Amino acid sequence: MQPTSTTQQKEPINISIPEGDHVIGEVTGDADGPSLIVVGSVHGNEPSGALAMRRMLPELRKLSGDLRGRVFLIAGNTRAISENVRFIDDDLNRHWTAEKVLRNDPASEVSSDRVEDLEQRELLAIFDRVLSTARDEVYAMDLHSTSSQSSPFAMIGDTLRNRRFAQKFPATFLLGIEEQLDSTILEYINNRGAVTLGFEAGQHSDATAIDNQEALIWLALVNAGIVSGEKIDLEKHETTLRKAMNNERRIIEIRHRHAITPEDNFEMNPGYKNFQPVKKGEVLARDKDGQVKAKETSLILMPLYQEQGNDGFFLGREISPFWLWLSRILRQLGIGSLMGYLPGVNQDPQNKDSYIVNTRVARIFPLQIFHLLGFRKRRWKGDKLVVSRRKHDTRSPFRKKRSD
Repeated sequence: MQPTSTTQQKEPINISIPEGDHVIGEVTGDADGPSLIVVGSVHGNEPSGALAMRRMLPELRKLSGDLRGRVFLIAGNTRAISENVRFIDDDLNRHWTAEKVLRNDPASEVSSDRVEDLEQRELLAIFDRVLSTARDEVYAMDLHSTSSQSSPFAMIGDTLRNRRFAQKFPATFLLGIEEQLDSTILEYINNRGAVTLGFEAGQHSDATAIDNQEALIWLALVNAGIVSGEKIDLEKHETTLRKAMNNERRIIEIRHRHAITPEDNFEMNPGYKNFQPVKKGEVLARDKDGQVKAKETSLILMPLYQEQGNDGFFLGREISPFWLWLSRILRQLGIGSLMGYLPGVNQDPQNKDSYIVNTRVARIFPLQIFHLLGFRKRRWKGDKLVVSRRKHDTRSPFRKKRSD
């Protein structure tokens, strides 16, 4: 059924941050404890994350003597924040390829006048300092908002460590969305060894998104073991998120991403909201080639109602907790290391976390097995399919460092 209402945009919420001034706050209690990195406003038109961090910082500083760890509150794309745009030259949340990270390494002499290159170089210096000095587990969160009306939800890359952290929050979470995207900031930090969690707090222009972001940060401090729940108004923050999510806790598996480019002239049909059911064949949008239809009956997520962006929408389905349980058991047994014995499947000689699949030999059943084992990222190289999983699935490199 085609929606008839339109998405209502409210007046923008503004924030001003000096260019390159990424550290909103840095508070350390026991330096031997866990670390929490919170990044907000990686997209400059999503101010709620940075605003929430500014608002909570005075109270956090009062608790510094009770912190069992370190907290770093980081503004993302400072130059785009000043312009209230998603990005200026390139999407900073698609900028974390190995090539760009190497080029923009703070120790590199290569210079660039592209805005997001400058932003990345500044952020890399902060991340390197935090990660190199960590003495216990590191947690990282990336705070976002959406262009359409939405209840909040969390997003995780599929590692068991990420799952354990996410399931401590009273939240619906999306599984596998990060594997649909290339070179996000959380993928980079996750591959450096941190436990990561993404969060969409609501619509860009909705002031309640700030409340939701702040509640999430306080709960993350408790769930990471940095702050005791007795030291804060834990019930208030849990109630804030539960109310925003209508007391729903669901697991949504992302099954499809509709990628777009500026040349596509993509235009989303009006009225869609996050988690709205759509039917196979339903016309969701239009582009230069005509109608864009839903590939399957599913839930629509993050429909694009802004000019900038390369994700038109996502489609997902709710899954049973049973599959997460089965996946956890199989991965704890180390079944993933045996996948190279399947016909048509060979380990990538350049990456122990990837397999090369000859789809003429290996049919769809093995691909479903890969999904259970965390090999969610799929990229084609010629007629071969390369499936990859996140690093540091079950073990933290930071806790190992501390024991050494």
